[in-house]
Amino acid sequence: MIVEYIRYKLHHTETASAEEAAEAFEAAYRSACTSLDISPHCLSYELSRCVEEADHYVLRIEWDSAEGHLSGFRRAPEFAPFLTAIRPYINQIEEMRHYAPVRIGSGAHTKDGTPA
Repeated sequence: MIVEYIRYKLHHTETASAEEAAEAFEAAYRSACTSLDISPHCLSYELSRCVEEADHYVLRIEWDSAEGHLSGFRRAPEFAPFLTAIRPYINQIEEMRHYAPVRIGSGAHTKDGTPA
């Protein structure tokens, strides 16, 4: 298992308030989640909004592997609707990286993703 973290900082415009921008962003991910739900490579996901800075979000996706994400999901038919839904926010990504969990923390997992 591998964990992908995507950090966003939303930009609002003169025509859309910060809250309207957040609502549109969340609606886009509600739509995009259908693709994640049907992908055999996506194990789970969670979108979180920052309490201190409401224009910041973190998307956490657990993939079966980096290969499953990059070659499996991204080459599958479900990727196109996912990308269409989130395309307006790609330029608002501050970080998009894969991380390997280590055995530190509550609910720690082994390298293959099973509970320790």
